[in-house]
Amino acid sequence: MSTDTKNKNSRGSAAQFFVAGELCRRGLIAVVTMGNAPTTDILCSNLGGTKFVHIQVKTYEPGHKKVAVGKKAEIDYGKNFIWVLAGIPTSKSKDSFEYYIIPSPDVAKNVKEGHGKWLATPGKNNQQHNETTMRIIDLSPKASNAGWNVAQYKNRWDSIEKLLIDRA
Repeated sequence: MSTDTKNKNSRGSAAQFFVAGELCRRGLIAVVTMGNAPTTDILCSNLGGTKFVHIQVKTYEPGHKKVAVGKKAEIDYGKNFIWVLAGIPTSKSKDSFEYYIIPSPDVAKNVKEGHGKWLATPGKNNQQHNETTMRIIDLSPKASNAGWNVAQYKNRWDSIEKLLIDRA
């Protein structure tokens, strides 16, 4: 395994723990699944254990404007499934941590539309793009291929908290 791959794996694991730590700091229960659940990196609940949210974490380096996600990003897992795009700086970086908290229905719709537009748009030398299992979420301030701007999801931890509030 190359050093780059080891570093990427370590950063991905670190991101899951940073996200879980933030959720715990907010008074929620967060358990990192350690790869034991195919679509859930973190299982989060309220203190009473009566409501749950599944969280998938994707890591990128702050300053990068694109986050790679797999084809499963096109699946709408429902409102209690959340994607967290975690911008985790390297140990030598002065960049701040960044988090985008995005509900699955929004990711599925926009990633699918964006990938479709990418496929339909000619690439280099006016050649057709080939199908791939890779999908991209564009973090740049402009709207991405799908016409959505992810800036509205930055640091939206409240969207997870609202799903877990017990209303008596």
